[in-house]
Amino acid sequence: MTNNTKKELTNQQNKELFDVLKTRFEKNKNRHKNLDWTTVQAKLEANPEKLWSLYKMESTGGQPDIVAYDTKKDEFLFYDCTAESPLGRRSYCYDREAFESRKKFKPENNALDVATAMGISLLTEDEYRELQQLGNFDTKTSSWIQTPAEIRTLGGALFCDFRYNTVFAYHNNADSYYAARGFRGVLRV
Repeated sequence: MTNNTKKELTNQQNKELFDVLKTRFEKNKNRHKNLDWTTVQAKLEANPEKLWSLYKMESTGGQPDIVAYDTKKDEFLFYDCTAESPLGRRSYCYDREAFESRKKFKPENNALDVATAMGISLLTEDEYRELQQLGNFDTKTSSWIQTPAEIRTLGGALFCDFRYNTVFAYHNNADSYYAARGFRGVLRV
């Protein structure tokens, strides 16, 4: 069990997570050409709070993997790479304001609060489109993405999916939620 206040993993959880991440890294080299696992592992070991976030991504069904390296910031970018929106993060409305506005049939939670608690950010539309260059994701589900303030102020929120060989970005009321809509996150390490 994790210590939620310190956001630390046990030795066993660390080992299991590293095993999963390394296997996924080696299996999906097309996502991170020219990157070396030992460099990634060293960076992760130096950032235990980021390991905790990756553990949360993994335990909610995200299957995080490195999809990019930001040379300017010296950061690896981990995205949720599960084929469909992470199962453990579905049926959420967009944010706290939307959650509080629902009088009936409130969802269990909201995407932004859950992402923040996990130490990750929702993908932007550009990041979502970059992810789709690595495979076909969300062909049966959809994922909330970061929504510009001017849209959110008017009560809306954005989500994306992949249909007909095309990435679609849509809008919905921020308080809506569906069993097939979750959110994908990004973690910078």
